Amino acid sequence: MKVIEIAGSFGLDSLRLTERPKPTPGPGEVLVRMSAASLNYRDLMVIQGIYNPKIPLPRIPLSDGVGQIEEVGAGVSRVKVGERVAGLLAPGWIDGAITKAKVDKGLGGSIDGVLAEYVVLSAEGVTHVPTHLTDLEAATLPCAAVTAWNALVTRGKVKAGDTVLLQGTGGVSLFALQFAKLHGARTIITSSSDAKLDRARALGADELINYKTTPDWAAKVVELTDRIGVDHVIEVGGAGTLPQSFKAVRVGGSIAVIGVLAQGAGDLSPIPILMKSINVQGIYVGNRTMFEEMNRAIVGAKLKPVVDRAYPFDHVAEALKQLQSATHFGKIVISF
Repeated sequence: MKVIEIAGSFGLDSLRLTERPKPTPGPGEVLVRMSAASLNYRDLMVIQGIYNPKIPLPRIPLSDGVGQIEEVGAGVSRVKVGERVAGLLAPGWIDGAITKAKVDKGLGGSIDGVLAEYVVLSAEGVTHVPTHLTDLEAATLPCAAVTAWNALVTRGKVKAGDTVLLQGTGGVSLFALQFAKLHGARTIITSSSDAKLDRARALGADELINYKTTPDWAAKVVELTDRIGVDHVIEVGGAGTLPQSFKAVRVGGSIAVIGVLAQGAGDLSPIPILMKSINVQGIYVGNRTMFEEMNRAIVGAKLKPVVDRAYPFDHVAEALKQLQSATHFGKIVISF
């Protein structure tokens, strides 16, 4: 079977299209014929050696993909041959609170990922995907969508009338926008591109802020919320944007820390956290139960993920370069 792997060293230039034997599922496992995958910033960090430089090579990258079960191992009963499934980024995290043991193995990181024609996955570590979605759309769900759901719904307890601040127009932020609107929340979104902001408005964003023309975007957020601040911040910038998020959130509000996309160390004084009683929560994807709850909501609303562009299987490096350039709106996907 064809696979793409990180070969002898890290870096986009080390990605190699090669052949491996078709695997066979063991007890409690399933063999999935992959049809589509999607990119996350984590994948870029893994391939560059930033995420974990101790990952043994060669390694098949990417955590998010969808395919059809072709064979099941002994003892498998919760899924069947012919069903369409996606794997969990952390296949050991089925339910309950996060623990080291549950997330010790991660697809496309500590264990091989989904950038292969056939993948063996734990039968417990897969879930069915909404039937109204195409393979390319369904492939976007495991990381970005589940992370947004965990941050905003499971942990954030977003409700109608809340105000949510979203940073940028990448996969997590746009899923969070869709989930916020699904729950009746007001949304404020930032971007450096007016064209992207216009597209975000078409998805339901209520307020738009260009952070290039309005560098003190936190002050604008406070102004838009009658000097109160927002209830929730989906924080994807990290150290470079957290100081402004501290200003933008209301007293007693929540900041879900998801990404590290912004450059710069920033002023990370804990004083605003104390003085405003801010709930700052790190979010690491989510478990299978969250994934299944999210899927039910997606089905009920007939929600469609935002796909920016699809690349063929052997153009993954080109797709990753687009991800790196931050020119995308929504998710970049790979068609098998």
